[in-house]
Amino acid sequence: MPGNGNDLTHLRIALTVFFALDGFVFAGWVVRIPAIKDQTHASASALGLALLGVSAGAVLTMTLTGRLCRRYGSHQVTVVCAVLLCLSVALPPLTHSALALGAVLFVFGASYGGINVAFNSAAVDLVATLRRPLMPSFHAAFSLGGMIGAGLGGLVAGSLSPTRHLLGLTLIGLLVTAVAGRTLLRQDPPGAPPDRPREDVRAPRRPDARTRRLVGVFGLIALCTAYGEGALADWGALHLEQDLKAHPGIAAAGYSCFALAMTIGRAGGTTLLERLGRTPTLVVGGSTAAAGMLLGSLAPSVWAALVGFAVTGLGLANIFPVAVERAGALAGPSGVAIASTLGYGGMLLGPPAIGFMADWFSLPTALTSVAALAAVAALIALTTRRSAAD
Repeated sequence: MPGNGNDLTHLRIALTVFFALDGFVFAGWVVRIPAIKDQTHASASALGLALLGVSAGAVLTMTLTGRLCRRYGSHQVTVVCAVLLCLSVALPPLTHSALALGAVLFVFGASYGGINVAFNSAAVDLVATLRRPLMPSFHAAFSLGGMIGAGLGGLVAGSLSPTRHLLGLTLIGLLVTAVAGRTLLRQDPPGAPPDRPREDVRAPRRPDARTRRLVGVFGLIALCTAYGEGALADWGALHLEQDLKAHPGIAAAGYSCFALAMTIGRAGGTTLLERLGRTPTLVVGGSTAAAGMLLGSLAPSVWAALVGFAVTGLGLANIFPVAVERAGALAGPSGVAIASTLGYGGMLLGPPAIGFMADWFSLPTALTSVAALAAVAALIALTTRRSAAD
């Protein structure tokens, strides 16, 4: 186990690398979806069903990963899932039908869901040991990795085939895993006595009813905010181009404004949490996101909408990391798994929910649901502040 500050620093760096690697690999796959669609000759509906493989694999694996972390240790599970993630990202270009694509994406999604639970669990242990609210910094690394992966993917899309591009991601990912994974495999989670079984570390085996309720509360907060991430990723550009008549290039920058603001917000999240505390950060973040999304969805001009998207990113930036960290502190890897599953469910729920509401009302009206749920997250945090001690 880590015995001094130097070991803990190395452990923090290694976990940060894994968060960044996860975002990098996932974004690299996302930018090649159009090319994979052409390769498999899939219709839009068939591709949509195939993409559900990622979601299904992730959701089904998250709860199982919490149990594996308790039994084998979050560090070991992180490294194994990282290897699987890097290997599976090379599989989609090898498929030639929507059915085969859905099957390999199930494997990819399972690895993605697994590593998210595992490294968040490891980060929760480290945060508790260092007694500093560092969780947003790890998620900032994920966001930064995603931006780099998407940017690099855009640059090489014209010169490299999906097969070569994603195989390159596999090789880079395995190399990074080999280097950073050595640190994780050499060290037990902080605070784990050598003679104590791993499954006994950090959390009670059978959380009481109050603990389960609080974990569910933080999972619900994660769901409300992840809903906004999914909605903006899929519908933000369309809103700018369709409703505000933005140039396609400007419209594409809408999500970039949101993602960049979220990355900046997370980079400063530790300082914010140290000054305000967890509950005020959740309340202020949710309120800011609600105001920003009202501007982003209802503004009459493109630039005002872009400002709204950026403000929304700043507001949402630290809510999900704090919710996952609190759930993990309460119930260990199982708490992380529950909050992550609910949060991922919110990200999946957002895009189709927005689509249905856009058909019933209008897209700008539908996007105000992001503001509504951000406000709900702030309200939940405010009303449960006594039970969820800061």
